[in-house]
Amino acid sequence: MTEVSSLTGRLLVATPALADPNFDRAVVLLLDHDADGSLGVVLNRPTPVGVGDILESWAGLAGEPGVVFQGGPVSLDSALGVAVVPGAAAGESEVDTVVGEGPLGWRRVHGAIGLVDLEAPPELLGGAVGSLRIFAGYAGWGPGQLEDELVEGAWYVVESEPGDVSSPDPEQLWRAVLRRQRNELAMVATYPDDPSLN
Repeated sequence: MTEVSSLTGRLLVATPALADPNFDRAVVLLLDHDADGSLGVVLNRPTPVGVGDILESWAGLAGEPGVVFQGGPVSLDSALGVAVVPGAAAGESEVDTVVGEGPLGWRRVHGAIGLVDLEAPPELLGGAVGSLRIFAGYAGWGPGQLEDELVEGAWYVVESEPGDVSSPDPEQLWRAVLRRQRNELAMVATYPDDPSLN
């Protein structure tokens, strides 16, 4: 078995060649990636459903737009919370922490980005969370499946920034992430929505 280099915390940005409609122009934050497979959430698929409609107690912590996002095609009836805790990237959170890993009810994924225990009382995180997004469902890949898609050219892999999780204009995130790259990927941001119009 070959060693899998972890991409946890990185972004998968759909290439224009990716044909799966579930991931058309998707920006996926990888929450877990190892030899057993990968799991992530699509950051740029807001739904019309308000966070307060399904998780009322968390609505006050949700960033704008305060809606649930479709995290991917798997387990649409489950919810995942992803939050940025300012200062947690350096282990400098001002709230009570456990071994410098951030507030109770939050588990670091990468830098200041982490998963929220939605079963915990929101008050545990209230003062610590800079932004919170709720995702219905997730994107998942079995062992080696994501690596195969990368070889096929379905995804660009780029660094994430904490602001990606809480982008106030999620529909423009695909272009924004590509535009900030310092290589030929910046040009892909200008790719037309309908290539036949080119």
